[in-house]
Amino acid sequence: MRIISGIFKRRRFDVPKNIKARPTTDFARENLFNVLNNMIDFEEMKALDLFAGTGAISFELISRGCPEVVCVEKVSLQYDFIKKVRAELNIDNLITIKGDALKFIDSSHEKFDFIFADPPYDLKELPSIPERVFSHGLLNEGGLFILEHSKNNDFSDHPYFIEKRVYGSVNFSFFHLNPEATVKE
Repeated sequence: MRIISGIFKRRRFDVPKNIKARPTTDFARENLFNVLNNMIDFEEMKALDLFAGTGAISFELISRGCPEVVCVEKVSLQYDFIKKVRAELNIDNLITIKGDALKFIDSSHEKFDFIFADPPYDLKELPSIPERVFSHGLLNEGGLFILEHSKNNDFSDHPYFIEKRVYGSVNFSFFHLNPEATVKE
C-alpha cells in the first residue's frame, strides 16, 4: 500500500498476504483524489471511511491534512493492519472502530463532511448503502459521499447522485446533499 500525496507521500506499507480486502487500486485512488482536490478542503472536514479494508483511503485523507477520520473495519486482520500503520505513522486523528459498517451506519449519531464506502462488491446490502447514509443523516449539509462499486450497480436515479467516475474496473458514484451540486473538473 502506498500513500500518494501529502505529509506521508510515498510511504509504503506491506499489506498482509492473506488479507481479505480488495483495496482500491493506486490508479483509481490517485484519480479519485485528483478529483477530490478540486471539490473539498481536506483540512476543514471530518471524514468517515466505511469498509476501510487496508485503511488506504483513511491514510490518504490524514496525509492530506484531514483533522479527523473515523474508519470502520470488521475483519480483525485488516483492523489490526490499520492500527499498525496508524502507530507507525504516529497519528492520533484516526479513530479506528472494529465493527460492522452497516451497523455503524444504522446506529451512529455523528455527522461527517465526507464519507467514503468501499463494501465488498458482492455484499447483498450494497444497493441500500446510499439510502442508509442519507436516511440516518450521517452527511453534513454540503457534504460528499462516495461509494465504490462494480459496474453492475447504477445509482443514477438516487436523488442525491451527482456523477459516476470509472477508473479501470473501479466505479465511484458521487452523492451530495445538494442535488444541484456538480463535480468540478
